[in-house]
Amino acid sequence: MSRIGNAPISIPSGVSIEVDKSNVVTVKGPKGELKQPINSEMVVEIEDGVLNVKRPTEQKRHKAFHGLYRSLINNMVVGVSDGYKKELELVGVGYRATNTGNLLELMLGFSHPIYFMVPGEIKVNTVSEKGKNPIVQLEGIDKQLIGQVCAKIRAFRKPEPYKGKGIKFVGEEIRRKAGKTAAK
Repeated sequence: MSRIGNAPISIPSGVSIEVDKSNVVTVKGPKGELKQPINSEMVVEIEDGVLNVKRPTEQKRHKAFHGLYRSLINNMVVGVSDGYKKELELVGVGYRATNTGNLLELMLGFSHPIYFMVPGEIKVNTVSEKGKNPIVQLEGIDKQLIGQVCAKIRAFRKPEPYKGKGIKFVGEEIRRKAGKTAAK
C-alpha cells in the first residue's frame, strides 16, 4: 500500500491544474507554470479543490508510479504557490562568492576563480557579512532543478571531514574525524 500515493493534494487558491489527453499535468500559479508528463496508466482526478492520483492495479510498478507521480505533482503545487529556497554556506579561509545576474563567481582556494552559470529559472543571491561565512541563496519553483544546481555547486568543493572546509548546506552537520595524533 502506497501511503504517499493515497494522500490527497489540496489545491491552494490561485493554483490551477490541468491534465491533457497526452497525460501531461500542467500546474499554474502565482509564481509560474510547471509541466510534468505522467504514465498513461495512472489516473489523475480533480474534484472540490482536491487532487487524487489513482493506480489501475496492485502491480509493483503501478505502486511505485503511484507514490512517485503524487510526490511530483505535490512538489509542483508547492513550487508554483510558495516556491523553494536553498542556501549554501562556504566554509574556509578566503572562500568568497559573488554574482552578476545569474553568473556565480566562486573563490574556493584554487589558483583560479570558478564561474558557474545558474539556469534562468533560478534566482541566485550571495550574502557576505564581515565575520561570517559567505552564503549562496537559490530560489525557484522547480524543486528538482534547485536540488541539481545545489549539488553541482557543492561538488566544486565538498566539505571535508577533518577541518570542515568546503561548500555545505546551511544547517548541515558535517561528520568530523579526529585526524592523526602526535607520535610518542
